[in-house]
Amino acid sequence: QVHLVESGGGTVQAGGSLRLSCEGSGADLRAYAVGWFRQAPGGDREFVSGISASGASTLYSDSVKDRFIISRDNSRPTVFLQMNNLEPGDTAVYICAARGPAVGIPRAASQFDNWGQGTQVTVSS
Repeated sequence: QVHLVESGGGTVQAGGSLRLSCEGSGADLRAYAVGWFRQAPGGDREFVSGISASGASTLYSDSVKDRFIISRDNSRPTVFLQMNNLEPGDTAVYICAARGPAVGIPRAASQFDNWGQGTQVTVSS
């Protein structure tokens, strides 16, 4: 229903920061709850963070709480994930997903209707 494209990935040293973006097209992403997932090599797809359609509510996994900030500016159909104090364990492909219209913030992968291709984040020690 909405096409998602992630950007902003790259390689940083431990302690550094990156900001990921998830841009929607084909439908209005501003009507969708959005979640960020990550998948490390050989690992399962893990919920990282989510934000409600309005941006008023957010969720974080314990592993990124106090380090990552999810946000959206609904003047544009984009959701951001600011990642601070990055650790080698954060290395993964980061994928955004959307569910809409949505009430609240889904966190199970099966609850999302649309998925991007992902962007690689690599954190060196």
